[in-house]
Parts: sequence; structure tokens; C-alpha cells
Amino acid sequence: MSRKPYVREISHTTWYLARRRDLLHMAQEVTSLFIGIYTIMLLWGVKALSEGPGAYQVFLDALGSPLVIAFNWITFVIMLYHSISWFSVTPKAMPVQIGEEFLPGGIIAAGHYIAWVVVSAVIYYLAGGFNG
Repeated sequence: MSRKPYVREISHTTWYLARRRDLLHMAQEVTSLFIGIYTIMLLWGVKALSEGPGAYQVFLDALGSPLVIAFNWITFVIMLYHSISWFSVTPKAMPVQIGEEFLPGGIIAAGHYIAWVVVSAVIYYLAGGFNG
């Protein structure tokens, strides 16, 4: 009998391509960079706002560039992906037990989606989005 058990060789660079679950997880990790860059951009806007109208106008002009607009759309899609992937695992992370039975996962996820839409609508309303 051998003292060294067989250890399967795993590629150090493409291991995540073997299973779909790993590929989606790595995609979520890499796309987090877009969220980080977007956060830095928002902080830049707050800093520009604190420095006065001139600096804020420079910030707004920079936001009008086609490259920034494309980045914002890509980041929006990535944020949707992150939100949907999170809500899909919510029933596993937060099971709700009523008596001896557990609430079906679809109801838990649907509740989160409804809350997401309601909170988004309230924020849109407070930002003046329904004013015309």
C-alpha cells in the first residue's frame, strides 16, 4: 500500500472553468471591481460637491462622457446580477420556520424582490423622479 494517496492535479489558473457554480462565483468576484470603482466615483462626486459649484460642474461634465455612460450601464447590469444572485440564495441563508413547516423558498425570494421594488420606488420618488 502506498503512503502517498493519489491527488488529482488541479490547474492553478483555470480551476473555476470546470464547474458552472465556480464560474458564476468567480464572475461575481471579478465584477465586484466595477462596484468598487463606481463607489470611488460617487465619493469623488461628494468631494466635488463639498468643494463648491465649480468643482461639481467639472464632475458633472466628466459624467457626461460616453466612456463613463457606458461604464455606468455596465455597472448597472452588474448590480442587477449581484442583487438577483443574492436574492436567489436568500431562502437558503434565511429559512423562515412557521410551526413545524418551513416557508417555501419562492415566497421568501418574492418578498425580497417586492421589498426591493418598493424601496427603489420610494428612493426614486424622494429624488424627484416622478415630477416629470
